[in-house]
Amino acid sequence: MVVSYIAIHHPEKCVQCGACIEIVACPGADKGICLGCGACVLACPNQALELVEQRRESEVTIEVDGRLAGVPARITVKEALAGLGYPVSSIPGEPGLFAPCMVGGCGSCAVEVDSEVRLACRTEVAEGMRIRTRLPEGYIPKRLVMGFNGHPAGGVGTPWQIKGKSSFIEVVCFTAGCNFRCPQCQNWLIAYRGKGDPLTPQEAARKLTQERKNLKLNRMTISGGECTLNRPWLVQFIRELKVLNPDPEAHFHVDTNGSLLTHDYIDELVEAGMTDIGIDLKALEISTFMRITGLTDQEQANKYKEIAWEAVSYIIHKYSGKVFLGVGIPYNKELNSIVEVSRIGERLGQIDPSIQVNVLNYSPEFRSRITPPSDKEMEAVGNALREVGLKTVLCQTARGIIGP
Repeated sequence: MVVSYIAIHHPEKCVQCGACIEIVACPGADKGICLGCGACVLACPNQALELVEQRRESEVTIEVDGRLAGVPARITVKEALAGLGYPVSSIPGEPGLFAPCMVGGCGSCAVEVDSEVRLACRTEVAEGMRIRTRLPEGYIPKRLVMGFNGHPAGGVGTPWQIKGKSSFIEVVCFTAGCNFRCPQCQNWLIAYRGKGDPLTPQEAARKLTQERKNLKLNRMTISGGECTLNRPWLVQFIRELKVLNPDPEAHFHVDTNGSLLTHDYIDELVEAGMTDIGIDLKALEISTFMRITGLTDQEQANKYKEIAWEAVSYIIHKYSGKVFLGVGIPYNKELNSIVEVSRIGERLGQIDPSIQVNVLNYSPEFRSRITPPSDKEMEAVGNALREVGLKTVLCQTARGIIGP
């Protein structure tokens, strides 16, 4: 059975911020209808929009991989595929359509619709539509990328020795779309963005390379959102950066939540040219992980958490000396505790006590109303991690990075 939805508006919660208009690529906006894709619901910082089930009276006939089927009108291709039993997943390695961001930012859910490649999450079904779930041979992936500029602080995977050395220490770009729903997301305008012109890996690599030349820097970083969502795109992007920047001074840095980094994905990124990586380990306990990430499916959340932890161990054991790894740990007493952070430190110390650990001071952003941790609190967390044996601990504070 194909279930259809519609977004309803709660005006008493709305503050007219414009996010649902400015960053959301509403697939029904041109017709003044709602297809129930849920992108606006995800992007609203005040939760003034809600997705509810609605019965669609009319039906259209579509063809999926040569099979005819009737589905409700005014729904997306993604919902039609899911309702027809076609696997739709946000977990790496599972069969079927990979659709992790749900806002059209990552480009992972591309399918062929009437001989044209389109995103399943924001394409409306239509009478007689022909859908091919296998992309045409030679298709070059695209995704939304923005922000190509210099960065003064670097990321989790930036070695501490170069932080604060100059006004800019690397050039960075940010990919739209994320598979987490963190209430305190500081990049939510990127994480939930669907509007914009997507770029091929080659186009994005040329733009970042040009910015490197403009600023005369050696480090090139990709962050997000979550940059690993579209695997073919990211691998090709890193490979193209390597081609355009063959000099030994060039560094290619990936900043990620680590939730999709299976062993073979890591191998592919290293083979493509990745030299540095930062992985945010959100938590050790699943309840804390879900509270920080905003995920509600415990099985999904646990898989993401374990994949990220395993990625850290795998990189240390297989690529030590070849790939620089930094690990991020969030802290805010309203989300986790110093005791749990210390336990994270103990587990990291068992993997490699010399690993660079960045403690991130989570503050109120997006939907969160938490109180920012004081510099004194952050210093206490840093000391707790050093006490369990970690040798390189950096702490993010209101006055800048302290440590190691």
